[in-house]
Amino acid sequence: MRDLIVIDDLSNQEIEHIFRIADDMANVISTGSPKLCGGKILATLFYEPSTRTRLSFESAMIRLGGSVIGFAEPNSSSVAKGETLADTARVVSEYADIIVIRHPLAGAARVMADYSETPVINGGDGSHQHPTQTLYDLYTINKHLGRISGLKVGLCGDLKFGRTVHSLSYALARFGAEIICISPKGLELPDHVLQRLEIKYKHKVTYSDKLEDVIGDIDVLYMTRIQKERLPDDIDYNSVAGKFIINKELMAKAKNQMIILHPLPRVDEIAYELDNDQRAFYFRQSAYGVRVRMAITAVALDVLKIPSTGLEPSARFVSVKKRCVNPRCVTNHEHYLAHKFEVISDLPPLLACAYCGEKPVDET
Repeated sequence: MRDLIVIDDLSNQEIEHIFRIADDMANVISTGSPKLCGGKILATLFYEPSTRTRLSFESAMIRLGGSVIGFAEPNSSSVAKGETLADTARVVSEYADIIVIRHPLAGAARVMADYSETPVINGGDGSHQHPTQTLYDLYTINKHLGRISGLKVGLCGDLKFGRTVHSLSYALARFGAEIICISPKGLELPDHVLQRLEIKYKHKVTYSDKLEDVIGDIDVLYMTRIQKERLPDDIDYNSVAGKFIINKELMAKAKNQMIILHPLPRVDEIAYELDNDQRAFYFRQSAYGVRVRMAITAVALDVLKIPSTGLEPSARFVSVKKRCVNPRCVTNHEHYLAHKFEVISDLPPLLACAYCGEKPVDET
């Protein structure tokens, strides 16, 4: 059994194997058999609002023959009484065979995994990562364009606080895609994400100020909404909202085979007039989430096995006299946690917070 906390928990070959299992899950959905996870229980712990992630995981487990417990409102649980993530993990892992957690603090999923006796899947932790979203983003691209390597992928919208683009950018770099970033000023990819891309994956992204300048060159347009709930006080939502909108006029300049993806929900960044365009893939992308999450759940529970190649280097962690200054990192809220850091590179030396990925500072 294994956890899935960040996209680097899986090698490229393991991801490709999950794609093949997801293809098989389409038959399980249509026929209603076999019940691979009969008798297994999934706990969905959602400390943050969700439609697709929570319901698709629940649908996935039910279609696999298992059952679901959990909460979608933390105030209805002992969280409202001050229970820590560590204690919740210890308790819930006695009730369920697998846990999916979504949380507003970066690193919460890693804490849950560290203290749980059952496998934990990250359903989105703050502005950090959303690895299962990335898996079905990649699945959609590969299924409909036949490859990921060599494609030009435009990431558009809130790239600073949008966790989906963080984990997706790492995966795209690993699979050899070209990344073009289009974002409002102040919402560019964070420095720690760019550093990881450049130093660990030897990948340098390019930027464009205008969507219309790149729309004709890209193979995939990954639109995202402005993360209003995560914006700091010094960024006015109205000053960045609506900066990039894809509509029929822009789509007339795009390739005939280009596809539009979106993790959803959308606000105003994709015009409704595009919903019937054959290149609008965001609802098919969402539907694929069920089969991909069926595959992930079955693999995490060891019901189905994939060969562990270990071709991507495993993460290396150290404890040093440093601290994370990210105010939304779980270590700055759950104070029993020891600070630990991932070694991104020995030369040049680069550490990242093991929980949120940001660069640490020396303790004072």
